[in-house]
Amino acid sequence: MTTMADRLTFLKGFLQRPREVGSVIPSSGFLEQRLCRVIDAAHTRTVVELGPGTGGTTRAVLAALPADARLLAIDTNPAFVRELQGIRDPRLQVAEGSAADLAALIGAEGLPAPDIVFSGIPFSTLPLDVAHGILESVWAALAPGGRFTAYQFRDAVCRQGRAVMGEPLVECEWVNIPPMHFYSWDKPERAGSRRANGSAATP
Repeated sequence: MTTMADRLTFLKGFLQRPREVGSVIPSSGFLEQRLCRVIDAAHTRTVVELGPGTGGTTRAVLAALPADARLLAIDTNPAFVRELQGIRDPRLQVAEGSAADLAALIGAEGLPAPDIVFSGIPFSTLPLDVAHGILESVWAALAPGGRFTAYQFRDAVCRQGRAVMGEPLVECEWVNIPPMHFYSWDKPERAGSRRANGSAATP
């Protein structure tokens, strides 16, 4: 549940770093529920969240994860990191750093390759080389058979991701301000093969 303090912290973070925060308000409960379905949180063991903000999506995913799961939340904003560190859940690990350094951050936390990486980072505001570097880092870090999901207001990550991961699966959550699209890529089970997921829209 998003509190007024969360909203104020989120707004302050947006005003300080507008290129790194995707909205002026936290995600809706409807978006959080759809996210948990898209990443199949109930059956996932190792999860990485990029750009969690004040932790609304973090808390929602933790509520859906199995008791033995682990969730690593990574943000570049120190204020958001402090907010996340206040979540009392032994399954949660919090790191301050860049998504482009994903492999090093996962290793530093002693975690295996993640089954799921999901991201609220606004790829439309990132320089192309930075966005491409993050996507390459995510794709390399994912376990075979794993999934990367980015929930976005604009479709920049869809275009950027094609070069690295192929065609995404696409869903949309309209009951959110702003409405959000979910772009997902599934990593092949065998290294060296690339599967174009094909796009599918879900209302």
